Amino acid sequence: MLNWKQAEERAVSYLRRKGFKILERNYRTRFGEIDIIARYRKYLVFVEVKSGLSDYLPRTRVDLRKMQNIQLAANDYIMNNPQEYSGYRIDVIEVTEKGIEHFEGVQP
Repeated sequence: MLNWKQAEERAVSYLRRKGFKILERNYRTRFGEIDIIARYRKYLVFVEVKSGLSDYLPRTRVDLRKMQNIQLAANDYIMNNPQEYSGYRIDVIEVTEKGIEHFEGVQP
């Protein structure tokens, strides 16, 4: 079974192979933490990484409250790191022993 750090490493490697530039890892704010902040073309991408074993898929642990906290943390990052972006999105990456699933543009 993967621990959270191994899952994050796999997610980072996956994103780099897909052409993402990793800007930050484990970005902490008073609203919570964003696992990975990346740039893809002209977009900022805030990535939540989920892994682990349970009766449910890891991605199901990203609930409305978690999404709202990621949104607030993303706004904090944008305010504190003014750069030119075409926009941003929130992605969820699920890492399991079977592989990686990438969900782009997840909405609360």
